[in-house]
Amino acid sequence: MRFPTLILAAFGAAAIFIGGCSTAPETRSEKSELTTDASAAVQDFRTQDPSLGNLIDNSYGYAIFPSIGKGAVGVGGAYGQGEVYQQGKRVGFADMTQATVGASVGGETYAELVLFQNADALQAFQAGQLTFAADASAVAAKAGAGADAKWQHGMSVFIGVKGGLMTEASVGGQKFNYQPQ
Repeated sequence: MRFPTLILAAFGAAAIFIGGCSTAPETRSEKSELTTDASAAVQDFRTQDPSLGNLIDNSYGYAIFPSIGKGAVGVGGAYGQGEVYQQGKRVGFADMTQATVGASVGGETYAELVLFQNADALQAFQAGQLTFAADASAVAAKAGAGADAKWQHGMSVFIGVKGGLMTEASVGGQKFNYQPQ
């Protein structure tokens, strides 16, 4: 099986794993819960790395995914819902799906923060033109991580592991969907 075929198989497995999930929460209480969780996740990132707070405040916008669940036994998948902010105001909702293939086993939960350096980067995200491939790198949120931020195509990604245990040597990618409020 060729590499692109493996990736497609992984995305297919992830789609089956997370089928039926929607981009935005469906009820008012689910939206309220997501907003509460998103605010807490942003505060956690700020607490873990005060320099990251400056990046958040000075970015054009960001997407925050407060709880992404990931699991794998060879083929894996991940899913999480989040909120999208432009210059400090929520402008919509997003979801992230991920598929991987390789030597992986376990499960974990993590938060993900995607910072947008400029309007073009946010617009690419909103248009569904953003897919992180195997070569994209996320930085673990810890003291000093914000000071070493790397921008790729106007975006920088930070991960905060919340729990679980995962051993992974796999390839895959993340796909984002956006829905305005």
